[in-house]
Amino acid sequence: MSIRPLSLYIHIPWCIRKCPYCDFNSHARAFSEHDYTHALLADLEQDLPRIEGRKINTIFIGGGTPSLFTPLAIENLLIELNKRLPIEKTAEITLEANPGTIDYERFKGFREAGVNRLSIGIQTFDNIILKILGRIHTQKEAVLAIEWAKAADFTNINVDLMFGLPQQTPDKALVDLQIVFDYQPAHFSYYQLTIEPHTAFAHTPPQLPNEEIIEEIQQIGQDYLQQQGYKQYEISAYAQNQQYCQHNLNYWQFGDYLGIGAGAHSKITDEQTMVITRFSKLSQPEHYMRAVATPDRIAQATVLSNKDMSLEFMMNTLRLNAGFTVKQFTETTGLAFDFLTQPLEQAYQRGWLIRQDEQICTTEMGKRFLNEVLGLFF
Repeated sequence: MSIRPLSLYIHIPWCIRKCPYCDFNSHARAFSEHDYTHALLADLEQDLPRIEGRKINTIFIGGGTPSLFTPLAIENLLIELNKRLPIEKTAEITLEANPGTIDYERFKGFREAGVNRLSIGIQTFDNIILKILGRIHTQKEAVLAIEWAKAADFTNINVDLMFGLPQQTPDKALVDLQIVFDYQPAHFSYYQLTIEPHTAFAHTPPQLPNEEIIEEIQQIGQDYLQQQGYKQYEISAYAQNQQYCQHNLNYWQFGDYLGIGAGAHSKITDEQTMVITRFSKLSQPEHYMRAVATPDRIAQATVLSNKDMSLEFMMNTLRLNAGFTVKQFTETTGLAFDFLTQPLEQAYQRGWLIRQDEQICTTEMGKRFLNEVLGLFF
């Protein structure tokens, strides 16, 4: 059996309404959780030959808004997955939850179904900013979501917060962090709002704080989290007691993952040839569900070239504070380390990367100029 980590991502593409900043594959439409669950399993069965003999280390149910599904539907899905896949008994199983779609009984049901990690998308506790962001929850509902999750016996909880928001000041951003800290979640995702193409905000941009204020907010946030015992281990991820998100760590360490669901992406390594293939499923839920039992469900497939592999490896691993090791590069890409020699030397000379024994990571300057660092590997 392969020792290469393998994660399973499950995409549930529906929301009550789409947020104006969101560029994920999500749709504000009616759906049948029974029909979609059937489609997910049919999709998986088509992909099983790609991962034969490999164990699933983590499962992440994302969206969209997976918490729109009932606990019974999630339980049935996990039961059926276990019939088809070898899943580690200690696998991290994450479900994303929107505070506007949840209550204690629902959280309790998800926990009993087998979900052992929650990712709660709060973004901010400021009611005015929540309205600008198009969120469907209020400050009160966000606080209740955390309280209900803890009461439902979830000990591994991530809270998503954003900064650099419309009308946000450093003081307001700090209040968001202080409110969450009172509940001691295991994990924070703290990231800057960016205006992505093809979103409502791209068409009608909101007024955001200037760069100086955003930098101040970011620094205040990083300092506060560090003072409260949260270790930053990735650009936007912080954890207490090394409760890192194992699913995302697998992505950032250039591990393999299988994606099922409308618009889901996969990266699979052929163990014999070390050929790495990326492929994605049809993004429109209706089209996906009609084609799910056929090869037509694949929207795009690409075999990575050596240059693609080295660039993607660097794009992922340099997000981590720990960076990567020489052994990790050679084992996950199948390439000789010499492939990186020239761009690495340039990055060392510019003070962007540093090497200590076998470990290579970004310096503080490198983090600020990460796009320029990655440009060396194109």
